[in-house]
Order: sequence, then structure tokens, then C-alpha cells
Amino acid sequence: MPGVTAVRTSVLPPYAAQLRVYEPLAAYPEPERTRWQAYAAEHGPDAEGPDGAVAAAALAEQRRALAELAGRTPGALPDREGGRALVRLVDGVTYVCPWTDRLRSWQALDELRGALPAFLLDTVLPPAVRAAAEADHARWRTDHPDARPWVLTSRWEVPVRWCLPFGEEDRRFVPAGPAGDGRPAAPAALFYLTPMAQARRRVARGYRALRTSVPGTQRGPGGALVLGVEQVGRWLEEFHPRSLVELDYGGLVHLLGAEGLAAESSVGEVESGIGALRAGNTEAAVRSYEAVTARWRRVLALRQAS
Repeated sequence: MPGVTAVRTSVLPPYAAQLRVYEPLAAYPEPERTRWQAYAAEHGPDAEGPDGAVAAAALAEQRRALAELAGRTPGALPDREGGRALVRLVDGVTYVCPWTDRLRSWQALDELRGALPAFLLDTVLPPAVRAAAEADHARWRTDHPDARPWVLTSRWEVPVRWCLPFGEEDRRFVPAGPAGDGRPAAPAALFYLTPMAQARRRVARGYRALRTSVPGTQRGPGGALVLGVEQVGRWLEEFHPRSLVELDYGGLVHLLGAEGLAAESSVGEVESGIGALRAGNTEAAVRSYEAVTARWRRVLALRQAS
């Protein structure tokens, strides 16, 4: 298919983007701080500096998860948290983003329930399996009322609301690296990385502009966007103010292809749209929004391609 790049690897990166928060070691209470400090010392950073990509580590984690799944009877979710994380080293500070596989599996189960018709959901995950997973989640939430994921995942698209924490100056593209020494080639990566304080300011400004200018705060696409931006803002407030926020295009890099990557400017267009709203230029803001949504509708259409 034109515009789609084939990747030669034993495991294809999933066509999914992730929004991540990396907290500094100092943000973690004991004994988690000591555990993550030891983990970072043993495994080393997955990326050094703000321009380093964690794409290879993220793909390795996917390979590991698939290997574990193949070695046992499949279940609705992992039996326990894996205790793994992505680690960034920036300006001498170690930042950690736990995978929290089990928590994210519960959330994925909720999403699956809303995305599939009942008969298909019962085939994929029988009611008894789902009931057991939900009961387990309820018990776990009682003991962990403040738990939240450090990673959010979106399949086949980058949601508009995820673009607001970033500016075009945060964009980094890392080409695929060569294979060597028995290691697979490093995957290409497109990501945005920004300090938490900047991310919060941008989301707050965007929310105020949308809340003031977008009609229909309860219904329709405008209301859904306002609600989504509010949810992103609330999620970011859960973390340490000196954290880092990353938008990683993941496997979407391979889906977009070289031309698509060159043209991909969703973050910049959303930034321009919010600026237009604040200046009272609603028409320009609508054009920016429609450009972004039209681009991702074309990508979403590839889900049905064979």
C-alpha cells in the first residue's frame, strides 16, 4: 500500500502511540525509590539526553511480553506487576516510567468491553474470566486507591488532546539504526519530550481557549475534545512537577512511511489552532483541527485494509 513501510523484524511494533510520564527518582516513596534506583543501576538508561529514543527498549518489552504469553495458558491479565520500567537520563537526573502492565491490562479490558459487541467479547474473553478479572481489580483498587498508570496507549492514531502538552520545538525524529553484534536493528522513532511544568501550562491554556470558544461542552466533537483535554490535564496533575512528559508515535512511524512522517505536524497544527482560538480567529482554528483529524482518519481507515 502506498505510504506504508514494511518492517523486517520478528515482532512488528504495534500501530499504537503512547503518552508517558517519567518521574525523577526523588518522586518515588520508599521502598519504591530504592527498588527503581537499583533497577536503573542494573539495566542502565534506555535513553540518554532529551534526544535519545526509547523505541528499542519499548519493542524489547513487547517481545518479552509475547514470549511470556506464548509460554503459558493465556489469561485476561498478568498475575502480578512485572517490575519493569523505561529509564531516561537527562542532565544527570534519572527518570523512571513504570510499565504497570497489570493496571494497564485492567484498563484495556474496560476499553475492550466498550469496543466489541457482546457476542464477540464473550468469544475473546468469556464472562467468567472477565468477572474474575473485574473482582480482582476491585480488590486491588481498595488497597491502591491512588494508583494511576504512567503510560496511556492509543491504537491507530494520536488523539488531538495528546498534542496539547507539546510544542513543535519538542519534536525528535531518530532514524532506524543498523543491526550489529547479534542485535536487531533499532527501530525508527518519532517522539516529543517536554518538562511537566511546560506540559501543564500548555494544557491549561488550551483548555481555557477551548472551553471559551468551542460550542457544546456536553455533546458533539467539540464537547468531547474539551472533556478529553480536561482528562489529560487531570492525569498530568497526578505526577511530580519535575517529571518529563513524552508523546511516542511508536509503531505508527512505520505505518506513516517516509512521506507521511515528513508531513506529520499534528502537534504544530494543534498548537497553531489553540493560538488562533486565543486570538479570536475561529476559522483558522477550525482549519487546523480539521487538518489533524482528516490525517488521522486516513490512518484509521487502514485498520480495514487487508
